[in-house]
Amino acid sequence: MAEKKENSFLEGPVFSSLIRFAGPVLGALVLQAAYGAVDLLVVGRFGDASSISAVGTGSSFMQMVTLIITSLAMGSTVIIGQHIGEQKPKEAGDAVGTSVIIFIIVGVVLTILLELLVHPIVAVLQVPEASVAKAVTYIRICSGGIVVIIAYNVISSILRGIGNSNLPLLFVGIACVVNIVGDLVFVGALGLDVAGAAMATVLAQLVSVICSVVVLARQHLPISFSMRQCKVFPAELRKILGVGIPIAIQELTVQISFLVINSVINNMGLMQSAGYGVAQKIITFIMLIPSSIMQSVSAFVAQNIGAGRMDRAKKGFLTAMVTGCTIGVAIFFVGFFGGGAISSIFTTDTEVMAQSALYLKGYSAECILTCVVFSFVGYFNGTGRSIPVLAQGISAAFLVRLPAAIILANLANASLMFVGFATPIASVYGIIFFLISYAIVRRMDKRRGSL
Repeated sequence: MAEKKENSFLEGPVFSSLIRFAGPVLGALVLQAAYGAVDLLVVGRFGDASSISAVGTGSSFMQMVTLIITSLAMGSTVIIGQHIGEQKPKEAGDAVGTSVIIFIIVGVVLTILLELLVHPIVAVLQVPEASVAKAVTYIRICSGGIVVIIAYNVISSILRGIGNSNLPLLFVGIACVVNIVGDLVFVGALGLDVAGAAMATVLAQLVSVICSVVVLARQHLPISFSMRQCKVFPAELRKILGVGIPIAIQELTVQISFLVINSVINNMGLMQSAGYGVAQKIITFIMLIPSSIMQSVSAFVAQNIGAGRMDRAKKGFLTAMVTGCTIGVAIFFVGFFGGGAISSIFTTDTEVMAQSALYLKGYSAECILTCVVFSFVGYFNGTGRSIPVLAQGISAAFLVRLPAAIILANLANASLMFVGFATPIASVYGIIFFLISYAIVRRMDKRRGSL
């Protein structure tokens, strides 16, 4: 691709630049989310409530692992984007080589840990007894594919750092097709139930990575990179980890809070557990809009910060926030009033549908609020200031969302709708936190004369 196209964040209308980038990012996220959704959809058609609960809980856990990896890889996206904005292709290549080594190590360590700790993990999640063995099987098979999950996310983070969101869409599209075919064969035709769903997911990601390596070998990218650069460059390592680790810790705390909420709901009963599993799959899709906004804002801000265009970086952040909230209003109405109908896509069990709809009704305000929160997250990540993101994530998760969920779940006649309120409550707190942090950062920058 031409270098001008890769660097489009630095020129032209802000809105169109963001939309051109965010569109493929959203498409890739939709298809990536389809992995777990297709697993649940097929298992829901061929299995029972225990299978739905196992895939719902197991895929939620694996989603947590994937999101943490993606968050750590955001350090690579930001640093590569800043080097592109600075017009330093050699340093961008050094960042790529360093990223490769970092994530090879992360992949090996995670694979070993997850295989050894799968039983304690399932115990902590309080999976219903009927689903324990199936959940163990799902997590164990998926954890064997962590290396390919990491490979996909590293490749995608590098491409987004240089402003290319089209190739990640292509790669995840290939994976989605393979996963659908695999689910139909392994679960539908061969009757492998939960194990078949996990096998299809890992196979799909492996095929995607192989295809991405072949395609990238033929691309001309605006970075100077060779295999000799696949080593740790200390300066780039510090920059990548300085941005990526706080983001990853923030994501870890957020996901831990949701897993604890999952365990609280699992303790409410099998139908509530299955309903929550279905609702979480729907929420995965609902959250794609703010997630695509966050990734787009991070890349946009990173390149413009690297080029010294602070005002354009701020304009991109505000434009993304307004656009996301506008879309969020429409999604709110769908989630609040149409939860039962949407849930019927994943299950034919009317009680599971009803439980899912209850949770979505309580959760739906998050569709608007999270667009504001994620825009702030993208902005701070793009500037390389990930400490406010870390502080907000930890405090919102453990001081607001989790206590609120536990309290609401233990109220008299509590339902999943009550538990669903916990997330938007935490997002209100997050918006207030980020507004204060943004004001402080702006004041500090003005004092240094950077604006």
